[in-house]
Amino acid sequence: MQVASSVEVLSEHPLAKAIVEEGRREGVQPIPVDGFEGLSGFGARADIEGRPALLGNLLLMEREGILMKGQEEAAQRMAADGKTCVFVAWRGEILGIFGLSDAPKESAAQTVSALREMGLRVAMITGDNANTARAVGRLLGIEDVLAEVLPGDKAERIRDLQSRGQVVAMVGDGINDAPALAVADIGIAIGAGTDVAIEASDITLIRDDLRSVPSAISLSMATMRVIRQNLFWAFIYNIIGIPIAAGVLYPFFGILLNPEFAAAAMAMSSVSVVSNSLRLRRSWKAPL
Repeated sequence: MQVASSVEVLSEHPLAKAIVEEGRREGVQPIPVDGFEGLSGFGARADIEGRPALLGNLLLMEREGILMKGQEEAAQRMAADGKTCVFVAWRGEILGIFGLSDAPKESAAQTVSALREMGLRVAMITGDNANTARAVGRLLGIEDVLAEVLPGDKAERIRDLQSRGQVVAMVGDGINDAPALAVADIGIAIGAGTDVAIEASDITLIRDDLRSVPSAISLSMATMRVIRQNLFWAFIYNIIGIPIAAGVLYPFFGILLNPEFAAAAMAMSSVSVVSNSLRLRRSWKAPL
């Protein structure tokens, strides 16, 4: 715990904050570290007493050749229970494992249900262990789960969906989500997330509430529907009015459009467009 707290106190990752908070509750005092480095998609490393300390996933431990002492089985049991495993190593060998329950937001299940009712396909993409990700997916009712995906690969997965003609909206709040938020057709950042995620996104939700996501999508669809209606009526007014004003009916019926009536028709066109737009305030209701 002391090694973990000493390294993670310098990290902004949510899992790191959870470990540091637990260390404080246990009265553990962090010790000075040197050369801290965040390893995107893997974990973090730093030097303690001149020896490398590592915190991260199994891929990081394997890459660094850490002696695992049979801890893989314990990690598998934790992952089967839906926990995210963080390995702690120092001086080339494993010290222990943290099992963290990454509880979904209270509004997550409602949000997923609302999006599916709108006819949208919902998928979860994460760097977590596959067993952990599937457990969370089952809890939320998400069948399409992409797990153990590195931050850069998240963007590639989204490009793959786009290449198949799909329009992709990405919702995220962390540093690791920023590349995917930038690549997605619509990047939606949670307002309580990191600054880099907010900068990379197209839309920022002010409230830390996922229920705003289906509301934003529903309102956008309703707005586009009203725009199409307005364009239709504007074209109808002009398609009918301009030929009459040009005298197309005069040779047959002797009808000309008085300039006063033409002006009134154009005014009515504007009034109908504005009235139809204002109707959106009364007719649209949030899905949740």
